[in-house]
Amino acid sequence: MNIHAIRVIYKYEMKRAFKTIAQSFASPVISTVLYFVVFGTAIGSRIDAIDNVSYGLFIVPGLVMLTVLSQSLANASFGIYFPRFTGQIYEVLSAPVSFVEIVTGYVGAAATKSFLIALIILATASFFVEMRIDHPFLMLAFLILTCISFSLFGFIIGLWASDFEKLQIIPLLVITPLVFLGGTFYTIEMLPPVWQTISLFNPVVYLVSGFRWSFFEVSDVSVGLSLSMVLLFLLICLLIIGWMFKTGYRLKQ
Repeated sequence: MNIHAIRVIYKYEMKRAFKTIAQSFASPVISTVLYFVVFGTAIGSRIDAIDNVSYGLFIVPGLVMLTVLSQSLANASFGIYFPRFTGQIYEVLSAPVSFVEIVTGYVGAAATKSFLIALIILATASFFVEMRIDHPFLMLAFLILTCISFSLFGFIIGLWASDFEKLQIIPLLVITPLVFLGGTFYTIEMLPPVWQTISLFNPVVYLVSGFRWSFFEVSDVSVGLSLSMVLLFLLICLLIIGWMFKTGYRLKQ
């Protein structure tokens, strides 16, 4: 394992994030404040507690997942697409590094940025609600696995996209609707029975549900099933990336 190569890629990506600190870190915080003002205060004051949890506190895990998913995808996809766009990716591919080291550097940086943003959002949320995390280690496990798995997915999108428009198609037209329909701001038990069944085919439901359980033991599906789905998604992403590098998909063009 070429640790030096991983460190170089990782540090380069992290420096790029801190050069645009307002966009990378301040923007998610502002969005979180707006969500709390609209959902937590304006709407939450009209909604009774859900499973003995105030609505303002109930949406905290969903807000974190909403931001983590979008930031992981954006950071990882742009991180690998931009070197492809400028041609710098050929310098990386010609260097004595394996695809494992390349993926570890880019995905590790994207996951780190998403993780830091999640911690900032949790700190911001504590100013609006009294935070409660019943299982902090499980919460961190879910958070780290989600950051890594969706950074891997973003890496796949960055390799697949042939232009900046395609870079945004899946996050905007697929991931964002799934997140908002995945129990981010509600529990699926509030839905009619038919829609509850349909919601179970939404993979984001398992992410949000398991993450929410780690906060206050409230979930729509079992925490074991949620964890299994995250690990399965991570494995699928690793297999796809391995195939892309093995075949040179979008890398040799």
